[in-house]
Amino acid sequence: MTHDVVQLTQELVKIPSVSRWSNADVTDYIERWLRANGFDEIERLEYIEDNERKCNLVAKKGKGTGGLAFLSHSDTVPGMEESWGAYDPVVEDGRLLGRGSCDMKGPLAATMIATGDVSPDDLKKPLYIVVTSDEETGLYGAKHVVATSQLLREAQPDYGVVAEPTKLIPVYAHKGYAVVQVTARGRAAHTSSGQGDSASIKLAPFIAEVAALGAIFQEDASYMNPEFDPPTNGFNIIFEDNGATNMTADTATCYVTLRAMPNARYEEIVADIVARAEAYGFDVISEMDHPVYTDMDTPLVQSACRATAIATPETVPYGTDGFHFQALMKLVVLGPGDINVAHTIGESIPISELESAVEIYKRMIVDLCY
Repeated sequence: MTHDVVQLTQELVKIPSVSRWSNADVTDYIERWLRANGFDEIERLEYIEDNERKCNLVAKKGKGTGGLAFLSHSDTVPGMEESWGAYDPVVEDGRLLGRGSCDMKGPLAATMIATGDVSPDDLKKPLYIVVTSDEETGLYGAKHVVATSQLLREAQPDYGVVAEPTKLIPVYAHKGYAVVQVTARGRAAHTSSGQGDSASIKLAPFIAEVAALGAIFQEDASYMNPEFDPPTNGFNIIFEDNGATNMTADTATCYVTLRAMPNARYEEIVADIVARAEAYGFDVISEMDHPVYTDMDTPLVQSACRATAIATPETVPYGTDGFHFQALMKLVVLGPGDINVAHTIGESIPISELESAVEIYKRMIVDLCY
């Protein structure tokens, strides 16, 4: 088993684990590595999604409760391998190229190396590695772990590091995500017959009404939070129906989405949109992943700042599966790599950041678990 973060990242990248496929092979590799490197309690949690076997791991090193967890995912976006050597990782100009090198097999490898080098006898509080599936397609793995992990429920980690790429800048908060699905129903008929009842036309006044609200949400300071860039909740509407140019649609659905921020009235916005849709008599479903927010003065965030020698942590506008893990522990997002190169052809991660991440994670382990 290797203790070189570059080699370990390459080994993980070589095992394709696109979200639409099973991630069992890469999970097998990670589990073997963890067992060989001192994690004597390992929980494997599986489920079936779209007829594919999906696997999550929760591993613990050390005794007792509390401690520090490192949270990653093993799935990736599609490799687009017809355009480059997605699963043939190479080092060029100080960077490691390959699908998932940045998001997030490189960061995962850094957490494995940092924790693998620790002797359990030195720990006053335990360490955990959590590796989930389906982060790229709905965070289903994180949901499954939080719902079913007996190990996490009993051990109750104090803190968690979500190892998503942040250029090694500590992130104390990120936006959430809310969606309101609104469906109107009509009657399908050929337009020449005059017998149709267009669901799309029924839905149009509601869309116009909510679009006008969206402009207010983007301009009114009471719906903003200056801790974030951009400081707004984000706002989008998409629309779909099953009609045609010569047929009225029997159903039409719109999705109103927000990038929800704390202290920015996002729950009021969702409630307002739901109430307006129900007033029209439409079918309404709403879902919400609350933003992640950890006070900057907490020991976890301060430890991350000391470990990176960065005085002031930041916020980011995107989300992580911290949406679900925040119910169990306080979180900081901190990992090597640039989110802007994730998911691209030629995805890569700087070797220097991979190596620095190992040392940063080790400093946090000493700080919080020794």
